[in-house]
Amino acid sequence: MARSLIGARIRDRRRARGYTQSWLAARVEISPSYLNLIEGNKRNIGGALLGRIASELGLEIDEIDGAAERRLLSDLVELAGEPVLAELGLDARSAGDLAARHTAWAHALVRLNRTLVDREQAVNALSDRLSQDPFLGDAVHSLLTQISVIRSSAEILESVGDLPEERRARFVTIIGAESRRLADVAQALAAFFDRSNAGTRAVTPIEEVDDFLLDRGNYFPVLEQAAGALRAQAGIGSRGIEDALEDYLRRAHDVDPATLAIPDNLPAESRRFHLARAAAERFDGGRPIAEALHGASLATDVARRRAQRVLASYLAGAVVLPYEDFHAAAVSSRYDIDHLASRFGASFEQVCHRLTTLRQPGAEGIAFALLRVDTAGYVTKRLPLPRLLLPRHANACPLWAVYGAFQSPGAMVRQVAAFPGGERFLFLARTVEKPRPAFPMPRRMLSIMLACDVLHADRTVYGDGLDLASTSPAVPVGSNCRLCVRRECAYRQEDPVIDA
Repeated sequence: MARSLIGARIRDRRRARGYTQSWLAARVEISPSYLNLIEGNKRNIGGALLGRIASELGLEIDEIDGAAERRLLSDLVELAGEPVLAELGLDARSAGDLAARHTAWAHALVRLNRTLVDREQAVNALSDRLSQDPFLGDAVHSLLTQISVIRSSAEILESVGDLPEERRARFVTIIGAESRRLADVAQALAAFFDRSNAGTRAVTPIEEVDDFLLDRGNYFPVLEQAAGALRAQAGIGSRGIEDALEDYLRRAHDVDPATLAIPDNLPAESRRFHLARAAAERFDGGRPIAEALHGASLATDVARRRAQRVLASYLAGAVVLPYEDFHAAAVSSRYDIDHLASRFGASFEQVCHRLTTLRQPGAEGIAFALLRVDTAGYVTKRLPLPRLLLPRHANACPLWAVYGAFQSPGAMVRQVAAFPGGERFLFLARTVEKPRPAFPMPRRMLSIMLACDVLHADRTVYGDGLDLASTSPAVPVGSNCRLCVRRECAYRQEDPVIDA
């Protein structure tokens, strides 16, 4: 949705509420003439002022700035790229009309598509288990063996009339024992298929939590306040954070940190984060996390449990990296991730994730998206921006820096990326290595990427030395191959299913 609609939305809502321009302007501490320019789409608006206007009008910010509509539009464009719909020749440009005129139908289509993807994953997972899992072959062989023994013993009992009693008793015992074994194998098979089916429902809960975070702007004031209270109760600041958290868990919750099953091979910053999350889960009986979840549209228990874990990690991050100090340090260091990690004793990933949460009205940081992928290209974490589509069900464009980082492990890869629609972003990516469980196991490499609008690049150390002019060269990218209209791209992995 065009940003020029913001003023019209503010005007329409104000009139619907019966407010005058003078009244609303006074409430948000601006002049009536300035509000008139905003409503006439002659002045851009964002940040704290947009938040104050939204609050006075009883709206969520994404209802004014169109973030919800843009997210729906992105989902519809991705839906149009599904191979099963290719022969319909859907025009992605008409998705905006559908979202605007028939919003409920658009949401219904997106929900059906997510359900379809979920079912396909279930079928594929079960197919893999049926064709590859050795348990099934062993179980079927055992079933056939036991059935054969039972059948042979029963035929002897039925056909031999003068069978001595001791031999008859022995065959009856064999039938009983094999019947019990047969029942055990049958129960094991039933449990196997139950586990297989239960383990495949992963798409919908993840997407439910994604949408929940997006609806809240990935910022939770109640958790930020709780982090300050937890730090005070634990005495963090007057002593080392790790010692303070261990003492707090013993004193306030009667929890021995040794019982938390924190792996011994974790680096110090990861151990501190695990302790902070354990404290966050228990703080004030879980009330802050419950309040942050209030009103969330999470349809399944799996999604609710996932959201609780995500919010506990958010609270832990706010404890380790307190908002006011971290925001000030981020601005003064021009978002130097290594500097922030060193100053706060945090990991690269922890700092990146915290940077995406700096949305406090009046003290906002740069709006960053975050993407994390493994060496197979599987997306393990995604926090998109309103105008940056991060694919849900497929790999991103192979030209994105998040993949290029694997070619230079440990080095920061920066990239000015230009999308077909003219949007330009600064991509920053680096690989991190997670501890491997044992020596023979392969290295666990992940790539983490931050992205922001290129307009903010000069506020970061990573924009230094780059030509950030709108006419400067940039890497031509798309969202992914199926949706990208750059037909001549040498890196294309599959044909586009949407015409330009």
